Amino acid sequence: MSQKTSVNPDLNGISRRKFLAMGAALGASAALPGSFLTKSVFASTPMQGGTLKVGMAGGSTTESLDPATFDDVFVQMTSLGFLRNPLVEIDHKGNAVPELAQSWEATPNASRWIINLRKGVEFHNGKTMDADDVVYSINYHRDPARASQIKTLVDTIKSIKKDGPNQIIIELKGASADFPYILASQRMPIVPNGTANFQDGLGTGGYQLVEYEPGVRVLAKRFPNYWKENRAHFNEIDITFMSDVTARTTALMTGQVDVINKPDRKTAHLLKRNPKLKLVDVPGGLLYTFPMLCDTKPYTDNNLRMAVKYSVDRQQMLDTILQRYGTLGNDHPIAPIVKYTASDLPQRQYDPDKAKFYLKKAGMEGYEFKLHTSDAVFSGALDAAQLWQEDAKKAGLKMQVVKEPKDGYWDNVWNKKPFSAAYWFARATADWIFTQTYSGTTPSNDMHWQHERFNKLLVEARAELNQKKRGELYFEMQKIVRDEGGVVIPAIANMVDATTKKVMFENPSGNLELDGLRFCERWWFDS
Repeated sequence: MSQKTSVNPDLNGISRRKFLAMGAALGASAALPGSFLTKSVFASTPMQGGTLKVGMAGGSTTESLDPATFDDVFVQMTSLGFLRNPLVEIDHKGNAVPELAQSWEATPNASRWIINLRKGVEFHNGKTMDADDVVYSINYHRDPARASQIKTLVDTIKSIKKDGPNQIIIELKGASADFPYILASQRMPIVPNGTANFQDGLGTGGYQLVEYEPGVRVLAKRFPNYWKENRAHFNEIDITFMSDVTARTTALMTGQVDVINKPDRKTAHLLKRNPKLKLVDVPGGLLYTFPMLCDTKPYTDNNLRMAVKYSVDRQQMLDTILQRYGTLGNDHPIAPIVKYTASDLPQRQYDPDKAKFYLKKAGMEGYEFKLHTSDAVFSGALDAAQLWQEDAKKAGLKMQVVKEPKDGYWDNVWNKKPFSAAYWFARATADWIFTQTYSGTTPSNDMHWQHERFNKLLVEARAELNQKKRGELYFEMQKIVRDEGGVVIPAIANMVDATTKKVMFENPSGNLELDGLRFCERWWFDS
């Protein structure tokens, strides 16, 4: 059953410092290539006021605002300026910039980081944020009992302690040139020290909860003491969860909502023609993935996994499912917008003969594959699976598409069924996405894959300060995942959302959908 939480609306009561000069030498900035950036569009002077109504795909009656267990778009969004804030923000160029952290500095080997905290920041209950809150929020994910989805990321931390009320010192187990990016994770918001109940959404963000019914509706009002200037322009945010893409689109076209995510890409061109609407199309790194559990037969055999990889027509999927709003995937998770992407790796193509060769080598001719999917994963996920089913048939693979319920997909199917559909947003660095998704110890390794050489390279690359050498290490890692991993990544999608013409924004980010999931605090209504 859904749990409805009402939050007392009266609870509130009451220099950017340049990154280390060594940052460039360390490769700490993973800025997006200029050719992939959307230039300033639809800009105007931000205006305060109005209620932003959102029709949002995703949402589940079982979802939780506990950052250790985030598994859907909305709950991740809550930590990026909406209800809460992390220490670091990723800007539209892919740079790590201060947020609740005022500044940071590191020792020359990047193994000890001093984080200076912003002063005078209030939580929604009037408490002033301090170092104890930050230490608690980070240590929350280090507790093995919680099985946090970012535990592997924080396992690089040897110790964390406060040095006065507005500074923390983090000692790492080894060098990490990109460590500030980890502090930008949507799963690492800062919450009050000792927080145990997360459902009230208490944080330092631009909005505070008024009403929350998981998987149904969210109502939030602007926090009057928000510490950021020129952010959180709307008076209220009213979100209705709409799993059906047609319902979302209709709601947008009839003016019931102002913003929708995940529009149907097959009809996106029609939205572009509507004089009352606009499409937000930002080249990014939304990975459409199909993981196979490498610890579950028959996917323990890499020959079988290779047969599956050669059985999909990637170009057809890009053209048909994404309507060319994206680029081809190559079975590794480092998107073209991310530094150190292995652009020189040969693009894997649809090859029925190779699929048949590897299938025979695995001794699995005649085996019926079950691909579990749902349109809860991404718009068109079911269509993509059915298209693949036809491609696979030509390659000698029998594939049964199992349509799973939308509600509860991430709890009951993903990371549990032997072969399923999923997606991952791009991360700002290669280390981040590799560590969070495919390292041998992360609970979110959704192909249950163990590779000794890959895990060794992951640690080496994180500590390597020579950019050329670092690039070589990441190239090898991408090749290993591509050729020995248990994931098929046929396409990498642009971030595509849709709004009414009155919604204004500037330089939307492509690292996550909906302007890096920060649209609630970054966008505004035209006057």
